[in-house]
This record gives sequence, C-alpha cells and structure tokens, in this order.
Amino acid sequence: MKAIRVQKTGGPEVLEYLEVADLKPGEDQILVQVEAVGVNFIDTYHREGLYPVELPFTPGIEAAGLVLEVGSGVTSFSPGERVVYCLNIGSYAEQAIVDKSKAVRLPDKVGLDEGVAAMCQGMTAHYLTTDCYSVKPGDTALVHAAAGGVGLLLVQMVKLAGARVIGTVSTEEKAQLALGVGADHVIRYAHEDFETEVTRFTQGEGVDVVYESVGKATFERSLNCLKPRGYLILFGQSSGPVEPFDPQILNQKGSLFITRPSLLHYAATRKEFEKRAVSVLRMIENNQISITIGDKLKLSEAAEAHRRLEGRLTTGKILLVP
Repeated sequence: MKAIRVQKTGGPEVLEYLEVADLKPGEDQILVQVEAVGVNFIDTYHREGLYPVELPFTPGIEAAGLVLEVGSGVTSFSPGERVVYCLNIGSYAEQAIVDKSKAVRLPDKVGLDEGVAAMCQGMTAHYLTTDCYSVKPGDTALVHAAAGGVGLLLVQMVKLAGARVIGTVSTEEKAQLALGVGADHVIRYAHEDFETEVTRFTQGEGVDVVYESVGKATFERSLNCLKPRGYLILFGQSSGPVEPFDPQILNQKGSLFITRPSLLHYAATRKEFEKRAVSVLRMIENNQISITIGDKLKLSEAAEAHRRLEGRLTTGKILLVP
C-alpha cells in the first residue's frame, strides 16, 4: 500500500510518499481502508519533532473509512462498517491500524468527509466550550483564527450556548466565513488592532474567555482583552510558543485564569472519547453545526497541505484523499 513516511524531522519536504508493507490488526485493533484523512496542526508538530515520535513514522491522527478486518477481542465493529477515528497516529496512508477505543461508527446521515472533519477539531471545540470553560448565555468569547477548522466550530458551539462571539481573521473572505456561521463581530487583524476593537465592542468591559490558538504573536494582547477573573485558553501556537512570563501578571490584570489543554487529556477514557465524538456527530445530524471543507488534496500532496496550513492559507478543514 501507499503511505506518507517521515524518515527524519524537518519541514514539509520530509513527507515522503512511499510503498510500505500491508498491515494486519492485532488484539483490540481494527484495520481501516482510509477514504479521507484529516490534516491537523499537531501533524506539523510531529513532523518537525516539536512533539517527538519515534522515527520513522506515518503521520496523521484521524481519518474516516471502512472497516476491512477486526482483530481478536473486537466485537464492537464489523467489516464493512463506516467509521471515523481520532488520536491514533498513522492515518496518512491507504490503510490504517486503529485501536478500537479510538473509533466510532459514522451515523448514516453524516458523510465520510464531514465525519473526519468533525473529529479532532469538533471534539476540541466541544471540550473547550464545555469543560475548559463552560460557556453560558450572556458570555462574550474572543475566538482567534475564527475561520480555521477549530475556529469555525468554536464560533458555532459558543453561539449554541447562547453567548456572543468576536472573531479574528486575516482576510475579508475569512471574515465572511466566520460571520456566515454566526460570529457577531469579526476583526481583520491585518487592518485593525484586535485589542482596541475588543475594547470597543465590549464598551471597555472585556470578554469572559479567549480561545487562543495563535500563541506568541497574540498572547499578551489576548490577556488584555479579558474581564477580571476571565479565562485564557491557550490550545495552539501557530505563530510559535508563548515566551515565559511572570504569573503575577495574571493578578495585576484582574486575577485571570490561564490553561494549556490538550484533547488527549479531555478524551482520556473510552467513555469520555465516545461521549464527545457522539455529541459532535449528533450536532451535525441535527443541523446544529455545519462543517467547512477548505481543501481536498491527494495523499501524495501531503507536503503541500502542510505548507498551506502553516502559511495560514486555509479555511475550514484540509483533507487528504488516498
């Protein structure tokens, strides 16, 4: 079969499209014929070595497809069923071995592309709005990169909870996307200072929560956007890691809270993983959220997908198709 392999860490050029040995599921595993692969920022961190993975490896942590074979001890899935999975490395390939605890069946009304696009990013938006900070009616949230894969879902889930959304984006096209899924205000950060605009939109009060995925370039000003006792949730670092800072700053700015969460820790058990995945898929079934597919590229074009993602040239979700 064909797969993308990383023999050494580095830039997108280290993603090689190679022929590799066929796979066989072991105990508590399923073999999936991959039909659509989700591309996530964590894939670039694995590729660069920022999050170390033993070399060589096949990147990618989510995909959708058909069950080809089940290993011993698997009774929850059968060959021929449509499944999506997440948090299981090795998806940039024509076939993948998946732990049974990291997969769920796809509802009939949800397509393969929609399903995979909703998994990691949808589950991330879910825990960010329900557990890291429980959004409630009357809240105001600032969502950075509001036209990205997670951003568009965050906007919709915050609105579902009855709160107001201020989003930041880079272009007018992205602004229209964020507004189209429910954002109340959108700031184009290339033309406007988002801290100044947030102050204006909130009449100087600030926001209850900032969903911060940019990191270094926006972190300090994001803190300045918060109300006293507000929450900054740092769940990404597309502009680079945040520099060390004195926690006393949080006191000076109003007894602020900050957390650096990971989906791994908010879907750590099978029960929690399944609860989040099913909740997100049900939202799609009920037309409560919509999924935006920005780009679909061939599996062999994985390097180009990474260049687009890291260059902030994407909207919604990027998929790779074997």
